[in-house]
Amino acid sequence: MELEPLGDDFEENCARFLPEAVEQGCVWALEGEEGFALCESERRADTEVMPFWSQREFAEQQVDGDWADYQVVPIDLEEFIDDWLTGMHDDVLLVGINWNEELEGEEIEPLDLLEQLEQALQ
Repeated sequence: MELEPLGDDFEENCARFLPEAVEQGCVWALEGEEGFALCESERRADTEVMPFWSQREFAEQQVDGDWADYQVVPIDLEEFIDDWLTGMHDDVLLVGINWNEELEGEEIEPLDLLEQLEQALQ
């Protein structure tokens, strides 16, 4: 089945994240020698965003430019829910959800995503 690419409709990209992540049991991130990929937030000054994707292919599209040396890694959904999102909240990071090829998309609070994921899994 051909994977529908992420487009300019950030809400739609975001809406795909939960069901696709739940179906696969993981989310995808980019990891480099210095840790996981981070970007400056476009919404909040002095805040960084860690992007995640619901499909390996979406993350692979970003292995380019500044992130050319990064690896696409799966993060188990349970671990993401139990450890990552609360840790990101403590570190005052935002979550980038299914950013498109231009690295544009939703930036949301980790605890908001945590709540959405918990509801999706019930």
